[in-house]
Amino acid sequence: MDIFIIVLEAVLVLLGIGIIGFWVARRNVIPENVQGFLIKLAVDIALPCLVFASILVNFSPEKFPDWWQLPLWWFLFAAISLVLTLITMFVSSKDTRGEFAINLFYQNGLFFPLIIISGVFGIDAPYLPQLYIFIILHPIMFFSTYQFFFKNSNTGPTRWNRIINPILVATILAIIVQLIGVKDYLPDFIHSILGTLGGMALPLIMIILGGSLYLDFRQKGKIYYQEIIKFLIVKTIVFPGAFLALLIFWQPSYNIALLFFLQAAVPPVTATPILTERAGGNKSISNQFVLSSFIFSIVTVPTMFHIFSQFFPIP
Repeated sequence: MDIFIIVLEAVLVLLGIGIIGFWVARRNVIPENVQGFLIKLAVDIALPCLVFASILVNFSPEKFPDWWQLPLWWFLFAAISLVLTLITMFVSSKDTRGEFAINLFYQNGLFFPLIIISGVFGIDAPYLPQLYIFIILHPIMFFSTYQFFFKNSNTGPTRWNRIINPILVATILAIIVQLIGVKDYLPDFIHSILGTLGGMALPLIMIILGGSLYLDFRQKGKIYYQEIIKFLIVKTIVFPGAFLALLIFWQPSYNIALLFFLQAAVPPVTATPILTERAGGNKSISNQFVLSSFIFSIVTVPTMFHIFSQFFPIP
């Protein structure tokens, strides 16, 4: 099957579940006061179980001895992204430049790449644990640096529970388990529990995100059409195009090229509107950037991945 169709189906699955969450929130099927519990269930329990189980099953230090280099590659990716952000943010209006920049720089580094890798390579693909290790430091950077994009930001003290989070802990523990060789001593029912809990992580998170987008978009106010168009061009075309050009020139190994490209091609992380509001920015336009890029990704992500596959064929 053509790679464009495969990636398109993967993106549609992700967005389709999000639409269900949007509809659920619109019909008030799940009360707003239950959202907090569901978020904790998904992010603090189900997702760490998914990460832990995937690393146990699909990650082998013997087969991939350079695994420890992946966070270093992420630093390089973040540095290039920051340079691109600082260059392109000036196409935006001065009044919304901080919101424009934060949504450019902080990508949806886990959920979109996860569903695309699973759809293209299968749920047992070795690229999944590599993805988790690659972005292990992403939440730390996200929650500790977002305020620098806004002037006169007053976000209060650093929330260490956001930085030292369950996903980070699960990733580190799973790597340690693999390194010291105790995986074979874990009972089968432990693997079953982790796999079952982890299996509900992605659909539950996308339902929550779809509901959250609806609740936020109800209070959208003014629609910034011009800024949205500029953002979509930069985020969904310029960013992946620039990274693809660098990768073609650089010619790294396929797994590094794949991780770099997916991180560059996906929409912003969905928490940016919340953190924009916390930093004193315009939550409305940040929410519009996220929602519009999610919708636009139906076309741009499969198209960009198809172009990527012409230069980096699947091994």
